[in-house]
Amino acid sequence: MGFRSRRKREKITHNYTCSLTNEEFVTTEKAPNPKELLSVKAFYDMNPEMDDRPAIVKKKMGLPASNEEKH
Repeated sequence: MGFRSRRKREKITHNYTCSLTNEEFVTTEKAPNPKELLSVKAFYDMNPEMDDRPAIVKKKMGLPASNEEKH
């Protein structure tokens, strides 16, 4: 049997700030263009037609549900 290290591997994290909302978030990979990163909220604010989140998620965030989901 081979020898296995019992030491936990440390995860390297990178802290970034959204350029629009100034919201801070953490990633496990280094971003090639950190100034272009957006938070999820900022992305959906800029692209409301692409907002495909379920109604329950929108409700938890205090956002209005679309007319299609009110059936």
